[in-house]
Amino acid sequence: MELTLKVEGMMCPKCEARTKKALEAVAGVEKAEVSHTAGTAVVTGEALDAAVLKAAVEEAGYTVVG
Repeated sequence: MELTLKVEGMMCPKCEARTKKALEAVAGVEKAEVSHTAGTAVVTGEALDAAVLKAAVEEAGYTVVG
């Protein structure tokens, strides 16, 4: 399963790394490919829950807008 999140607030590679780490800490996530320039996070894994992924990104300090 693959899910793409639109993330606002990421300004640099450090922001990317922080978001990637937060998403990959969620159970069921195999990998997360994050781009601060595109403002996206593409998450791959088993039985992904968008609400849980959104909460992880927001706890890291960024906003999920779609």
